[in-house]
Amino acid sequence: MKFTIVIAEDEELLLNNLCQKIQAVDPDFTVIGKAQTGTKAYELIKSLHPDILMTDIRMPVMNGIELLKKVRSEFPLTKCIIISGFSDFEYARNAISLHVSDYLLKPIDPEELAKTLSSLKRELSLLYLSGEQTNLNNTANLSSTQLAELIHDYLTENFTKEINLNQIAADMNYSPSYLTKIFVQHYDCTPSKYLINLKLQFACKLLIQNPEISIKQIGEQIGYHDQAYFSRFFKKYTGKSPYEYRNNSILQ
Repeated sequence: MKFTIVIAEDEELLLNNLCQKIQAVDPDFTVIGKAQTGTKAYELIKSLHPDILMTDIRMPVMNGIELLKKVRSEFPLTKCIIISGFSDFEYARNAISLHVSDYLLKPIDPEELAKTLSSLKRELSLLYLSGEQTNLNNTANLSSTQLAELIHDYLTENFTKEINLNQIAADMNYSPSYLTKIFVQHYDCTPSKYLINLKLQFACKLLIQNPEISIKQIGEQIGYHDQAYFSRFFKKYTGKSPYEYRNNSILQ
């Protein structure tokens, strides 16, 4: 999967050097726009819609904080990274308030850059899989291990929702059987079984630890809005109804 970056840095030498470092540490990221002012960066973001903005704090015309505020307001799914030679707490605090993904100090260490990009790669992949980003089908360059990890992470973070595994496979342009095969190879169970286990574990936890929550509400919290269906599902895999499971746990 390929990801795109716009970089805003007023010093041309540092700008070009950062482009080279990004390409060297992770070729899955491509710099599609370079700007030496905040205003130019803003125009690039409006026209190119990158996955990531990397911006310096101190820039002419429009500084990095002003740029971040505009991007956060108009392009909330764009991930932002601050690059700066100023380690002052006020800058970092402003960055945190704007939900910046990371804060890298100059000179940028390649290992720190690699860690940041790796974290963002996982985060963006999950957004694509959930349909929150536009290029959902852009998974052709992922290895089988990366695909399995992507599905695993998506199920782990979204198991409380209604999930259609066949639709996920279709959206990713893979057959359900292929995705199931690679998932089993890496996690020793099918995606369906993993999803069921996540739902059951969470339901059991709620039944024991939250007696004030009704059976119907617990079913709804794991994606089953029909109480009767949730009860049948729960009993099929535990041998007890949710009511029996809760009462037995209380008696013990």
